[in-house]
Amino acid sequence: MAGSNAVKRIGILTGGGDCPGINAVIRSVTKTAIFDHGWECFGIEDGFLGLIENRIRPLRAGDVSNILTRGGTILGTSNKANPARFAVGADKLGNPIFADVRDKAAANYHALGLDALVVIGGDGTMSCADGMTSFGVRCVGVPKTIDNDLMHTHITFGFTTAVETGVEAIDRLHTTAASHHRIMVVELMGRNAGWLTLFVGLASGADIILIPEIPYDLGILCEFCKQRRASGHSSTIVAVSEGARPLDGKQFVQQTIADSPDPVRLGGLAPVLARQLEMCSQIEARAVVLGHVVRGGTPSGMDRVLATRFGFKATELLATGEFGRLVVVQHGALTSVPIDDVANKQRLVPPDFDLLRAARAVGTCFGDAVR
Repeated sequence: MAGSNAVKRIGILTGGGDCPGINAVIRSVTKTAIFDHGWECFGIEDGFLGLIENRIRPLRAGDVSNILTRGGTILGTSNKANPARFAVGADKLGNPIFADVRDKAAANYHALGLDALVVIGGDGTMSCADGMTSFGVRCVGVPKTIDNDLMHTHITFGFTTAVETGVEAIDRLHTTAASHHRIMVVELMGRNAGWLTLFVGLASGADIILIPEIPYDLGILCEFCKQRRASGHSSTIVAVSEGARPLDGKQFVQQTIADSPDPVRLGGLAPVLARQLEMCSQIEARAVVLGHVVRGGTPSGMDRVLATRFGFKATELLATGEFGRLVVVQHGALTSVPIDDVANKQRLVPPDFDLLRAARAVGTCFGDAVR
């Protein structure tokens, strides 16, 4: 392994969707790099877009003071800027034209004399980082997503805060649902993974939890709602993931973004499902889409601590020359795995996950025939 003198100047970027705790990582990496190692730090604006467009600025200790409690990212972010497939224009029909601009991004990296990047992001961002290694760009990754769906890590920062935000929202909906004797369908983010919806649903006492990993049967849902009404329950709370899908059906695609590396945008299932449940059960139903609400706000204390630990561990990896690694949590301890083991992969809720069994044990319906 190389010594700490192999690194003298680093860049930090945040890619993909924002989430609470990013600024805590930026603060941890910057201050640890400066105070413990004497390195220079640079912030790359708007993720890999800033590296492509050479929008890079110095980061000093004072620049990251008092940002621990702030949500979002002071550096900005982008979920469209994949250097290997970057939209550079459009053809006569308006279809985007993509180009590989990794050489341009790498040239900016080398021109500034950077020795490594700390890349904060999810699976898409890690795939971008992995694609830059062949151009001499050395990276260390920090896992970021409210979806908690990165491979090989038991938790990502931002997830705990998103769960707390979702739980608070559904706690408030319980009272209005009961007052009007309604079915309340609450949609949460998560793409193809049900971690966020499962945790929020279980913690908030949702009666029905629908996640992508377990296709639901509308008939079972309707019967469940009617049985609850017949047994004296005044309302039913449904926590549904944006990526949930009916049995033998497809996910609800809200829109397609042509110039994005990940063009499919899921969402909008809750209003559709609410109408279906109202028609088949004859019980009034309403839909609430929490959407980006769960991304925002100040990070929880646990996420601030986790983000700080992640940032510190990332600088340790840089100092020991362990490039191409992603900081992860396994069995409660910080360790690391190769970035290419995470790139373009998603960690889904396994069918034998203990929380699924616990939820079923207290009477939660998942829209399937399992009891």
